This record gives sequence, C-alpha cells and structure tokens, in this order.
Amino acid sequence: MALPAVAVSPASGQLTGQGLDGYYRDGRRILSRCELRAAGGEPLVVQGRLTGADRARFIGTIRRTGERGPDPEIRMERLRCADGTERITFRSSSARPARLPVEIRLGTDLAELGAVAVGLPGPELRAAVHGSGLRWSGPGAHAVLSASPPPQDALASAGLLRWELELPPGGHCTIELRIRLEQDTDDRPGDHGLFGGRRRPRIPGPRTGRAVPRTRGEGPPRPWAAAQLECDDHRADALLAGSLDDLHGLLLRDPAAPGDVYVAGGFPWRCGLAPAEALWAARMLLPLGTRLAAGTLRALARTQHATPGADFGRIPGALRDAGPHAPPSCTGIEATLLFPTVLAEARRWGLPDQETERLLPAAERCLRWLRIAAGSPGARHGGYVPDPGPDGPYRCETQAHAHRAALLGADLLDAIGSRDAAELREWAADLRDRFRTDFWLEDRAGGRPAALRTADGRPLPHLGSAAAHLLDTGLLGGGALAPGLLDAAQTGQLARLLAGPALDSGWGLRGLGAKESGYNPFGHRSGAVRVHETAIAAAGLAAAGHEKAAGALTRGVLDAAESFGHRLPEMYAGEQRTAHDVPVPHPAACRPAAVAAAGAVRILIELAGLRPDVPAGTVAIRPLGSAPLGAMQFTGLSVAEQPFAVRISRLGMGMVEAAADGLQLGS
Repeated sequence: MALPAVAVSPASGQLTGQGLDGYYRDGRRILSRCELRAAGGEPLVVQGRLTGADRARFIGTIRRTGERGPDPEIRMERLRCADGTERITFRSSSARPARLPVEIRLGTDLAELGAVAVGLPGPELRAAVHGSGLRWSGPGAHAVLSASPPPQDALASAGLLRWELELPPGGHCTIELRIRLEQDTDDRPGDHGLFGGRRRPRIPGPRTGRAVPRTRGEGPPRPWAAAQLECDDHRADALLAGSLDDLHGLLLRDPAAPGDVYVAGGFPWRCGLAPAEALWAARMLLPLGTRLAAGTLRALARTQHATPGADFGRIPGALRDAGPHAPPSCTGIEATLLFPTVLAEARRWGLPDQETERLLPAAERCLRWLRIAAGSPGARHGGYVPDPGPDGPYRCETQAHAHRAALLGADLLDAIGSRDAAELREWAADLRDRFRTDFWLEDRAGGRPAALRTADGRPLPHLGSAAAHLLDTGLLGGGALAPGLLDAAQTGQLARLLAGPALDSGWGLRGLGAKESGYNPFGHRSGAVRVHETAIAAAGLAAAGHEKAAGALTRGVLDAAESFGHRLPEMYAGEQRTAHDVPVPHPAACRPAAVAAAGAVRILIELAGLRPDVPAGTVAIRPLGSAPLGAMQFTGLSVAEQPFAVRISRLGMGMVEAAADGLQLGS
C-alpha cells in the first residue's frame, strides 16, 4: 500500500481477477488481471512476500520443454509496487542462448473498491491497443497500461501481450509494466465505507475530498521518528518495524492542506479518513513524535461542526456495528471526545506551544459539545453522554472517553488560564461518583461494569473488551495519570475479569466474553480479538499495577503477530488458544489496519513506562518490573521533539540513554 494506491495478490503474484486481486487507484480497480505465462506454462513461484508496505517480490522458476534433471535453468523475479509499476526479470543460468516466449493476459473492470470488497465487481471491460500497451474505458475513468520493451504482438480482444525474449548465456531480460488511472474531471471516488461484508449504516460523515495522487517516492514522509527496538525476544523487533511500515503505507495527505497527514483506517474497508481510528493511531504513536498528532488534529478540526446548533463542536463520523446487544455506536462521538485528549497528551510529549494554541479553539468546541450532550446530573439521562443519539444508549466506554476528555481538557484550559477548567473537573468528579454506583453490577463473582445503560435506565450486563477503556485514564502533568471512573476495588475486579479465560483468548481480548449470550469467535464486535483494545487493556493494567495480566496480554499479541508475519490484522477469531495452535484470521478484517499497527507499537513501548511532561521539563520512566519480554532497548523515540532512547534491563530497571537537553528524569 501507498495510499491512494494499493495492490492485492496471492503469494503466487498472479492477478486472476478473483476476489480482491488487482491494482487500485483512488478507489478504483484499474487492473484486475495480470497473468504471466512463460515457455507455455505458469512460473513455479517458490516465494512471494512483502519487502515493504508498498512493494512485494515474487521468485519463481521456468521449466522449458526438453530440460533434463531437476534444476531449472531460468528463474523469474517479479517486483510489484503499489503505485502500478511491475518489473518482471528472467535470468538464465544456461551455457547456451535461450529463446523464451512470454505472454501476459490483462484485464480490468474499473470497479469501485467497495463493490469489489463485497463481491459485486463489474464485468471485465474490452481492451483497445494503445501505444505500447492496452487501454480500457469505463464510466468517468480510463485505465492505461504501457509495456517496455513494447510487445511483439498485442491482441486487444483477449487482453494479451506477447514477447519472444532472447536470453544470452548467463544473461537476463526485463519487462516493465506501468498501469495508470485517467479520470474525467467531474468524476470523484465513491464511498467505500463498508464493513463485515455489508453496507455500513451511516450518519452524516466528515467532509471528504479527493485523495491527493502520489507516485512512488512522492508520498508523505513518515511523520514520526525512526524508532527501533532491540529486545531479547526478537519477534518484538520485527513487530515494531512491520507495524511502522504498515502505518507508512496508510498515510494520506489532507486534500484541504497537503502538509497535514493522517493515517487511513485500513484496507479494504476504510481507505480514507476514519476520525476515531486516525486519532487512536496518532495517540498511540506519540512516543515517536507529535507531527502525526498535529496533522490529524488539524485535519479533523476542519471537519468539525463550528456553526451554532445541536451538533456544535461535534466531529462528524459514521455509525459502526456494536455487536448483538446494542445499536450501532458513533465514531464521530468517540472522535469528539478523543480530540482534547490527544491534544493534551501531545502537549505533554512536546507539541510546540504555537501548535497547541492553534488547536485549542477546536478542543474547546469539543468540550462544549461534551457538556451540552451530557446535560446535568438531574437530567432525564442522569448526566451521562449518550451514544449515538440524544436518547442513548449510554455506553460505559463512552463515559470513560468523556471523563478522560474532561480531565485532560481541564489540563489544557489551565494552560491558558480559563475558568472553565474547574467546572470540567467538578463535572468529572460527579461523574465518577455516579458511575461507580449506576454502572457497577454486583454479583457473587465480585461484580462487573455494565456494558451500557438503556434509555430507560436498565443496565446491560454483557462483558467485553470495551470495558478495557475504563482503565485508560490519560496522562496529566508530572508523569501522573488521571483518576479513573472505577475505585481501587472495582479496578482490581476488572483486572481479574480481563485476565480470565472468558475474555483472554490467549491471543488477546475477545470483544465479547466466551460465556456471554451472542458470543461468536468471528463476531466483529461479539467475540473476535481486536488488537487495539487489547493494547489499551495491557497499558491500563500495567498503569494500575497489574503487571502479570498486562504481560500475559502482551505476550499473547506478540505470539499472534508471529503467525501473521508480524503484520497484525484489525481483528482475528477469538477462539481459545491451545497447544500447537495458531490464531485464525477474520475474513472481513482490514489488513493493514491503522489501529492494529498502532496498537502493536503502543503495547511494546508501554513496557518502558514512559510518562513525559515536556512543559515541566521532566520525563518519568516506570517500566514493568516483571520485564515480560526480557531486556529491551528503544532508540529513535521522540520526547520534546528530540531523540530519546531508553534501555530496560531483565530486572525491569530503566535507564535513559539519550534525551533532549534540559529534560530531567522524574520519579
């Protein structure tokens, strides 16, 4: 991936026109078929793998009639880039000249990505010979393929290009293909907001624009530091590198301000701006610098409702499935509550004052929306934040997001001397008091938080990974964490529930506990393991002092990542782990996915326990004493926009090895 360009193929490298196979540009499949034959047959592909987020390499051998013995004399290397470039090189080990007939069958339907993803592609279009290749035309768009060297024969009716290559002894020949999209000026990419194999229910979403085209080498530079990890468990090194590579492939420029970049939600369902996921990714990558957070916040501030009305201050977003027991939730509400949190924490990590001040008005509008949406404790819904509509329901994780936004938002307002900070803290304190009674359900096992309260006040007892958000309180000054919605006893009980076999599959947290009605290990929100919620749980458990449970979740995700080639999907089946087992992919998961890749980064860096307060000139190091992955050394992190490096010993002791001048080590 190098959005808005994507290439999808099986490990053979052959694009067959089946499933999602193809090259995509700006949401259209510009090439669905690219089948190579040489010497009358298909190459025997012995290896196909990604060599980066935006490129893949396929190695094969060619058998010719009359060859003796088991050793092939001609080998093939096929290099594919997401931007639509493909180089196919044939190398000969023969002592004699070799004549090699090559043909490539090509085709496309110019279908929208959303239609292809749900199995509804269009018919394959008829090609026309065009220059040194072929051209296909559809409504509002044209796909043009050129070949070098030009083919000796081109059959438009069959979409076939043919060459007769002459390979000298020990020599090689290369065919280069380039596919590009030409769009009519009034054509715009369609809405590819899909999930789980069906259309996503929607509410008015954020302003969308046409993606800024880019070619290989012209994409956004990585807006984060070149972090590296050396760990006793080398799988962690590979997971960090692979996750950052995936995130790079998902980078997009904001059409309204190309200098601002954010990460798309993931392929194939969310190849554009997904507000909540973009903010989660930016927040989880703050240890690598604040540039991604700043660009994401600015892009979302431009979508915010800023005119008077019921939605004033809210960031638009789509509805998403919330499992079998609740109506869809709103990603815009989550993004609205995340916005002040990400800005406040970015300031602690070193976001420059002028950048913070520029974004403060948008954060204040988010906080104003929060107070209006919540109302007063005496209101009909008890002062809780409804999600998605004004009549509820009232989700536990939404209250956690609102509580964190209020406390960290007050932290922001303190910096500018606003008197509204005290009011926000009073509201948050009142929310804590009420939540610990209204949302906590006592039972013989020690109790549990309610998943939500309905509009008429009934609690829903189903337990899932969303409860992990109750442990994510946010970073305040001096390396302190904000207080949580649960008291110490309730936090301890939640930690036991998260660590129990009903929720912990051994590969990560299930979206819904295995003992709950409606549990489905493949359920999008009813049992599948979601990586970023597992990362949130591990970080929250570590901060609350439950290191054993945090370490177990971390190791489970790392084990799962190994089976996925260190490229975690958005989610995978929540089936219970057994000996000699591997996690099962979810058929509708995004891969790569922004929150999964960013969650992997967070779950690893959280082991170092970094808590900066750049405005105060301090950074605290509180690593897990159990050192679940052994000794670790992080280099290329960023605190105060300067390189930061830390080493964690096998005894869980932390040592800062590089830091900005004047930054003091806090307690």
